[in-house]
Amino acid sequence: MSHHHGALSVEGLHVAYGEAQVLFDVHLTVPPGGLVACVGRNGAGKTTLLRTIAGFLRPRAGQVRYGDVDLVGRKPYELARMGIRYVQQDKRVFADLTVRENLRLASSATGDWDWDAVFRYFPRLKALLDRKGGYLSGGERQMLMIGRALLGRPKVLLVDEPTEGLAPAVVEQLGGVFQELKGQATILLVEQNLPLVGRVADKVYAVKEGRVVAEITDREAIRSAAVEAYL
Repeated sequence: MSHHHGALSVEGLHVAYGEAQVLFDVHLTVPPGGLVACVGRNGAGKTTLLRTIAGFLRPRAGQVRYGDVDLVGRKPYELARMGIRYVQQDKRVFADLTVRENLRLASSATGDWDWDAVFRYFPRLKALLDRKGGYLSGGERQMLMIGRALLGRPKVLLVDEPTEGLAPAVVEQLGGVFQELKGQATILLVEQNLPLVGRVADKVYAVKEGRVVAEITDREAIRSAAVEAYL
């Protein structure tokens, strides 16, 4: 699938909740079709960064761009329509709806009914079509959330801590999916699991107390989890 991708770039980003400033002068770039990981401890500001890019928070200063399009000031639903998808940390699916109904909602929102594309990454979902969201395991919920986000061929995927609390086998599988999604979309992944990051990321940013403290582009350094030194 050759898509034309833009880079996702954040420049000089300052974000505050009320009086409390959370992000300070953040700069980062995800190259077109690349996968970049953002790592750091809890409370470092990583979720705030994704929420800002996705349009849920408005920065005090700075720019967020996809290609040459300025994203700041657009509503989350506008950004979603533009192909910028945000998969939140809390693994929320509609508990009373089946997997089929969850996918149907995403399809009617995006006009993309090609579920086979979703099942190619997550064959397990096909077997679970009639199961209600409330009866899915954490791993199955995460698959459904990412699967839903893939409908409509997103340009950008913003994924917040997808492997948190999941069994090693599921983490392993998600790693394979992210590997395959590289090149299909421009991906920014917030992730604590450094071995997974080492496996899939082209570049890693370490965030500490709201600031980017390191940008690591060397594959060997990424694979060896050298980033741990900055956390």
